[in-house]
Amino acid sequence: MTRYLIIVLSTVAMLLAATPDAAFAQRGASCHNGMSFPQFLETLKSDAVKAGVSQRTIATASPYLVYDQGIVNRDRGQRVFGQIFTEFAGRMAANYRMQQGQAKISAHSAAFARAEKEYGVPPAVIAAFWGLESDFGVNMGKLPTLRSLVSLAYDCRRAQMFHDETLAALKIIDRGDLTPPEMIGSWAGELGQTQFLPTHYFNYAVDYDGDGHRNLLRSPADVIGSTANYIANGLKWRRGEPWLQEVRVSTNTPWDQADLTIKHPRSKWSQWGVTYADGRALPNDNLPASLLLPMGRNGPAFLAYANFAAYTEWNNSLIYSTTAGYLATRIAGAPPMRKPSAPVPQLSFNDIKELQKLLTQRGFNVGKIDGILGQQSRIAIKTMQVKYRLPADSWPTAELLAQMRSGG
Repeated sequence: MTRYLIIVLSTVAMLLAATPDAAFAQRGASCHNGMSFPQFLETLKSDAVKAGVSQRTIATASPYLVYDQGIVNRDRGQRVFGQIFTEFAGRMAANYRMQQGQAKISAHSAAFARAEKEYGVPPAVIAAFWGLESDFGVNMGKLPTLRSLVSLAYDCRRAQMFHDETLAALKIIDRGDLTPPEMIGSWAGELGQTQFLPTHYFNYAVDYDGDGHRNLLRSPADVIGSTANYIANGLKWRRGEPWLQEVRVSTNTPWDQADLTIKHPRSKWSQWGVTYADGRALPNDNLPASLLLPMGRNGPAFLAYANFAAYTEWNNSLIYSTTAGYLATRIAGAPPMRKPSAPVPQLSFNDIKELQKLLTQRGFNVGKIDGILGQQSRIAIKTMQVKYRLPADSWPTAELLAQMRSGG
């Protein structure tokens, strides 16, 4: 890069940072009938009044309803999880987090017991989300929530979603749960120790400590009860049923059946040689389960039950949801995950991008060609593995890439 180009880019960056409304913010106006941000804000405030928010709350919140181009830039540039499962789980579901989860369950035993009785959600499930989302309240974010929400509402990428989230945040203030300056969280507007979007906060937060407020930033009891309420009623948790169990597969396992959309009774998986991770036989019953192979047939294997849908609904990243479910099993007392007998071959970042491009050329929708293995890419990979008569375990391999390069 020449020195001249560096100077030009630096100048442009300074101009955009200095005049966000005049630059990028005007791009956002295209989906708001050409309104400037101040005009858009007046319309949003009017919508809030129609939704039942008081004028007093709107006046109190108004100094915090400002546009921030940096938030919009982060939203447009965010990346999904690019690590492989064992790397991500090894870091996020480490022993220290399991031990902290168990300690929190012990320290707040009454709230956890009450939540399990009322909502049917096991303490370990709540604690795992609590640990992953904020390290039990240590890392909740440092950005003003209202500023984030209103900036994303003005941007066109997810305008309606964040319009509704902004109204929900104003309703939380109006209800007396939090004040505008207290609303500090992540850049995308999530709040509290389990990082609720404002709509989830407004709809599912409960006052578990009896102080008259639903405070998910500072009250562990409120966090526990509210998270249980959301999992049970928002994510449709099934009381008394498992969510995820590590298993061991055999060479007799039909790999093309390893898919979250395919369910078989445990008795059928047992017939195909699937056992518990320690080699014990699975129960010979009709409880339906899917076989989950986050790194293909040579990596870790799990049976995912109906309750695992709560995890994929909480976060649709397969790596995150599997890690959250696995951490919950560890907090509940399960042993550490078995390590693969040999390193699982992994395509490079550029090879996965090439594979995604080739899949797109074959008519598959893999989303963005970004070198990150998402669910759409996995579905397309499995289809091509079936075509080439390769083990259809949804894991990209050098053999599959070579077949697709040859155009067969």
